[in-house]
Amino acid sequence: MKPEISTVVISYNEQDNIERCLKSVAPFSSEVIVVDSNSTDRTVELAQPLATRVITQDWLGYGLQKQFALKQAAGDWVFSIDADEEVSPELCEEILALDFSVDGYYMPRKVWYLGRWIMHSGWHPGYILRLFRRGGGHFTDDRVHEYVAVDGKTRKLRCDLLHYSYRNVAHHIEKINGLTTLSAIKMYERGRRSRPHQISITPFLQFFKVYMIRRGFLDGRAGIMIALLHSYYVFLKYAKLWEIQSNDGRTKQTP
Repeated sequence: MKPEISTVVISYNEQDNIERCLKSVAPFSSEVIVVDSNSTDRTVELAQPLATRVITQDWLGYGLQKQFALKQAAGDWVFSIDADEEVSPELCEEILALDFSVDGYYMPRKVWYLGRWIMHSGWHPGYILRLFRRGGGHFTDDRVHEYVAVDGKTRKLRCDLLHYSYRNVAHHIEKINGLTTLSAIKMYERGRRSRPHQISITPFLQFFKVYMIRRGFLDGRAGIMIALLHSYYVFLKYAKLWEIQSNDGRTKQTP
Protein backbone atom coordinates (compact mmCIF):
# COMPACT_ATOMS: atom_id res chain seq x y z
CA MET A 1 0.00 0.00 0.00
CA LYS A 2 1.28 3.44 -0.93
CA PRO A 3 1.85 5.81 2.01
CA GLU A 4 -0.43 8.81 2.35
CA ILE A 5 1.09 12.18 1.47
CA SER A 6 0.00 15.37 3.23
CA THR A 7 0.75 18.49 1.21
CA VAL A 8 1.34 21.68 3.20
CA VAL A 9 1.38 25.22 1.78
CA ILE A 10 1.93 28.58 3.42
CA SER A 11 0.41 31.62 1.75
CA TYR A 12 0.01 35.38 1.88
CA ASN A 13 -1.68 37.31 -0.93
CA GLU A 14 -1.13 34.57 -3.52
CA GLN A 15 -4.38 34.83 -5.49
CA ASP A 16 -2.48 34.72 -8.78
CA ASN A 17 -0.74 31.45 -7.90
CA ILE A 18 -2.70 29.45 -5.35
CA GLU A 19 -5.09 27.61 -7.68
CA ARG A 20 -2.32 26.46 -10.02
CA CYS A 21 -0.30 25.27 -7.04
CA LEU A 22 -3.09 23.31 -5.34
CA LYS A 23 -4.36 21.69 -8.53
CA SER A 24 -0.86 20.42 -9.31
CA VAL A 25 -0.57 18.46 -6.04
CA ALA A 26 -4.07 16.96 -6.03
CA PRO A 27 -3.23 13.66 -7.80
CA PHE A 28 -0.86 12.42 -5.07
CA SER A 29 -2.15 14.20 -1.93
CA SER A 30 -4.32 12.51 0.68
CA GLU A 31 -4.88 15.95 2.21
CA VAL A 32 -3.90 19.52 1.34
CA ILE A 33 -3.38 21.97 4.19
CA VAL A 34 -3.03 25.70 3.50
CA VAL A 35 -1.76 27.93 6.30
CA ASP A 36 -2.55 31.53 5.40
CA SER A 37 -1.14 34.55 7.22
CA ASN A 38 -4.12 36.91 6.92
CA SER A 39 -4.19 37.50 3.17
CA THR A 40 -6.05 40.62 2.08
CA ASP A 41 -6.78 39.36 -1.46
CA ARG A 42 -8.78 36.31 -2.67
CA THR A 43 -6.19 33.69 -1.66
CA VAL A 44 -8.35 32.03 1.00
CA GLU A 45 -11.50 32.16 -1.15
CA LEU A 46 -9.69 30.46 -4.04
CA ALA A 47 -7.94 27.91 -1.84
CA GLN A 48 -10.95 26.67 0.10
CA PRO A 49 -12.55 24.56 -2.67
CA LEU A 50 -9.19 22.90 -3.45
CA ALA A 51 -7.78 22.36 0.04
CA THR A 52 -8.75 19.94 2.79
CA ARG A 53 -8.23 22.68 5.35
CA VAL A 54 -7.36 26.38 5.25
CA ILE A 55 -5.97 27.61 8.56
CA THR A 56 -5.29 31.23 9.48
CA GLN A 57 -2.08 31.78 11.43
CA ASP A 58 -0.34 35.08 12.13
CA TRP A 59 3.07 35.27 10.47
CA LEU A 60 5.78 33.57 12.53
CA GLY A 61 8.69 33.81 10.09
CA TYR A 62 9.39 31.43 7.22
CA GLY A 63 10.81 28.52 9.18
CA LEU A 64 8.37 28.64 12.09
CA GLN A 65 5.37 29.16 9.79
CA LYS A 66 6.28 26.06 7.78
CA GLN A 67 6.92 24.08 10.93
CA PHE A 68 3.46 25.09 12.16
CA ALA A 69 2.00 23.82 8.87
CA LEU A 70 3.94 20.57 9.22
CA LYS A 71 2.39 19.95 12.65
CA GLN A 72 -1.08 20.00 11.07
CA ALA A 73 -0.22 17.11 8.72
CA ALA A 74 -1.56 13.61 9.35
CA GLY A 75 -0.08 11.64 6.44
CA ASP A 76 2.84 9.24 6.56
CA TRP A 77 4.77 11.60 4.30
CA VAL A 78 4.76 15.36 3.83
CA PHE A 79 5.14 17.35 0.63
CA SER A 80 5.94 21.02 1.21
CA ILE A 81 5.31 23.45 -1.63
CA ASP A 82 5.28 27.23 -1.80
CA ALA A 83 2.19 28.94 -3.18
CA ASP A 84 4.13 30.30 -6.16
CA GLU A 85 5.33 26.83 -7.16
CA GLU A 86 3.75 24.10 -9.29
CA VAL A 87 4.40 20.37 -9.56
CA SER A 88 5.08 19.65 -13.22
CA PRO A 89 3.09 16.76 -14.76
CA GLU A 90 6.35 14.83 -15.10
CA LEU A 91 7.24 15.34 -11.42
CA CYS A 92 3.70 14.33 -10.43
CA GLU A 93 4.08 11.03 -12.30
CA GLU A 94 7.49 10.47 -10.73
CA ILE A 95 6.07 10.97 -7.23
CA LEU A 96 3.16 8.62 -7.94
CA ALA A 97 5.66 5.93 -9.00
CA LEU A 98 7.97 6.24 -5.96
CA ASP A 99 8.76 3.24 -3.78
CA PHE A 100 9.43 5.50 -0.74
CA SER A 101 12.55 3.50 0.08
CA VAL A 102 14.42 6.47 1.58
CA ASP A 103 13.49 9.16 4.10
CA GLY A 104 13.43 12.24 1.87
CA TYR A 105 13.55 13.33 -1.75
CA TYR A 106 15.24 16.30 -3.35
CA MET A 107 13.87 17.63 -6.61
CA PRO A 108 15.25 20.06 -9.19
CA ARG A 109 13.50 23.43 -9.35
CA LYS A 110 13.11 25.44 -12.54
CA VAL A 111 12.26 29.15 -12.42
CA TRP A 112 10.12 31.11 -14.90
CA TYR A 113 11.56 34.63 -15.15
CA LEU A 114 11.10 37.47 -17.64
CA GLY A 115 9.28 35.28 -20.15
CA ARG A 116 11.55 32.22 -20.15
CA TRP A 117 12.66 29.21 -18.14
CA ILE A 118 16.05 29.89 -16.54
CA MET A 119 18.42 26.98 -17.14
CA HIS A 120 21.69 28.51 -15.91
CA SER A 121 22.74 31.45 -13.66
CA GLY A 122 22.93 29.10 -10.66
CA TRP A 123 19.14 28.82 -10.60
CA HIS A 124 18.82 25.40 -12.22
CA PRO A 125 18.72 22.62 -11.18
CA GLY A 126 18.60 24.20 -7.70
CA TYR A 127 17.81 20.94 -5.88
CA ILE A 128 15.54 21.37 -2.88
CA LEU A 129 14.17 18.80 -0.41
CA ARG A 130 10.38 18.96 -0.37
CA LEU A 131 9.10 15.39 0.16
CA PHE A 132 9.97 13.63 3.41
CA ARG A 133 8.78 11.10 5.95
CA ARG A 134 6.68 12.76 8.64
CA GLY A 135 8.44 12.48 11.96
CA GLY A 136 11.78 12.10 10.22
CA GLY A 137 12.15 15.71 9.12
CA HIS A 138 11.52 19.24 10.31
CA PHE A 139 11.94 22.81 9.14
CA THR A 140 14.72 24.92 10.59
CA ASP A 141 13.51 28.00 12.45
CA ASP A 142 15.45 30.45 10.25
CA ARG A 143 13.86 33.81 9.51
CA VAL A 144 14.82 33.31 5.87
CA HIS A 145 16.37 30.55 3.74
CA GLU A 146 14.81 27.89 5.92
CA TYR A 147 15.19 24.29 4.87
CA VAL A 148 14.04 20.78 5.75
CA ALA A 149 16.43 18.81 7.95
CA VAL A 150 15.93 15.05 7.49
CA ASP A 151 17.22 12.24 9.66
CA GLY A 152 18.03 9.40 7.29
CA LYS A 153 18.75 8.68 3.65
CA THR A 154 17.73 10.96 0.80
CA ARG A 155 17.62 10.70 -2.96
CA LYS A 156 17.31 13.10 -5.89
CA LEU A 157 14.32 13.00 -8.23
CA ARG A 158 14.68 13.68 -11.93
CA CYS A 159 11.73 15.93 -12.87
CA ASP A 160 11.27 19.64 -12.15
CA LEU A 161 9.31 21.55 -9.57
CA LEU A 162 8.27 24.77 -11.32
CA HIS A 163 8.73 28.14 -9.64
CA TYR A 164 7.03 31.42 -10.61
CA SER A 165 8.91 33.52 -8.10
CA TYR A 166 8.93 37.00 -9.66
CA ARG A 167 6.16 38.67 -11.64
CA ASN A 168 8.56 41.27 -13.03
CA VAL A 169 11.71 43.22 -12.18
CA ALA A 170 9.87 45.50 -9.74
CA HIS A 171 8.56 42.47 -7.85
CA HIS A 172 12.07 40.98 -7.83
CA ILE A 173 13.49 44.16 -6.29
CA GLU A 174 10.66 44.30 -3.75
CA LYS A 175 11.43 40.75 -2.61
CA ILE A 176 15.15 41.48 -2.47
CA ASN A 177 14.49 44.36 -0.10
CA GLY A 178 12.53 42.20 2.31
CA LEU A 179 14.84 39.19 2.13
CA THR A 180 18.03 41.21 2.62
CA THR A 181 16.58 42.77 5.77
CA LEU A 182 15.86 39.31 7.17
CA SER A 183 19.27 38.02 6.08
CA ALA A 184 21.07 40.93 7.74
CA ILE A 185 19.18 40.38 10.99
CA LYS A 186 19.96 36.67 10.86
CA MET A 187 23.67 37.31 10.31
CA TYR A 188 23.82 39.89 13.11
CA GLU A 189 22.11 37.55 15.57
CA ARG A 190 24.62 34.84 14.69
CA GLY A 191 27.54 37.13 15.43
CA ARG A 192 28.56 37.99 11.88
CA ARG A 193 29.69 41.51 11.05
CA SER A 194 29.98 43.41 7.78
CA ARG A 195 33.45 44.18 6.43
CA PRO A 196 34.31 46.97 3.93
CA HIS A 197 35.25 44.53 1.14
CA GLN A 198 31.88 42.79 1.42
CA ILE A 199 30.16 46.03 0.42
CA SER A 200 32.68 47.31 -2.11
CA ILE A 201 34.15 44.22 -3.79
CA THR A 202 32.07 41.11 -3.07
CA PRO A 203 29.02 42.26 -5.13
CA PHE A 204 31.19 42.59 -8.26
CA LEU A 205 32.72 39.16 -7.70
CA GLN A 206 29.23 37.70 -7.31
CA PHE A 207 28.15 39.25 -10.61
CA PHE A 208 31.10 37.58 -12.35
CA LYS A 209 30.32 34.27 -10.66
CA VAL A 210 26.67 34.24 -11.76
CA TYR A 211 27.13 35.65 -15.25
CA MET A 212 30.33 33.89 -16.28
CA ILE A 213 31.10 30.90 -14.05
CA ARG A 214 27.47 29.85 -13.73
CA ARG A 215 26.92 30.73 -17.40
CA GLY A 216 24.20 33.31 -16.88
CA PHE A 217 25.05 34.71 -20.32
CA LEU A 218 23.28 31.66 -21.79
CA ASP A 219 20.01 32.89 -20.26
CA GLY A 220 20.00 35.95 -22.52
CA ARG A 221 18.82 39.29 -21.21
CA ALA A 222 17.22 37.55 -18.25
CA GLY A 223 20.66 36.21 -17.34
CA ILE A 224 22.27 39.62 -17.08
CA MET A 225 19.32 40.86 -15.02
CA ILE A 226 19.72 37.92 -12.65
CA ALA A 227 23.45 38.58 -12.27
CA LEU A 228 22.94 42.31 -11.67
CA LEU A 229 20.17 41.81 -9.13
CA HIS A 230 22.10 39.06 -7.36
CA SER A 231 24.99 41.50 -7.05
CA TYR A 232 22.56 44.09 -5.68
CA TYR A 233 21.21 41.51 -3.22
CA VAL A 234 24.70 40.84 -1.86
CA PHE A 235 25.48 44.56 -1.59
CA LEU A 236 22.20 45.33 0.17
CA LYS A 237 22.56 42.42 2.61
CA TYR A 238 25.97 43.55 3.82
CA ALA A 239 25.01 47.24 3.77
CA LYS A 240 22.04 46.51 6.02
CA LEU A 241 24.23 44.37 8.29
CA TRP A 242 26.66 47.30 8.55
CA GLU A 243 23.76 49.61 9.45
CA ILE A 244 22.54 47.24 12.18
CA GLN A 245 25.99 46.79 13.74
CA SER A 246 26.66 50.53 13.57
CA ASN A 247 23.58 51.08 15.71
CA ASP A 248 24.30 48.22 18.12
CA GLY A 249 21.39 46.24 16.75
CA ARG A 250 18.79 48.94 17.42
CA THR A 251 17.60 49.06 13.81
CA LYS A 252 16.62 45.38 13.73
CA GLN A 253 13.15 45.27 12.21
CA THR A 254 11.31 42.80 10.04
CA PRO A 255 9.95 44.26 6.80
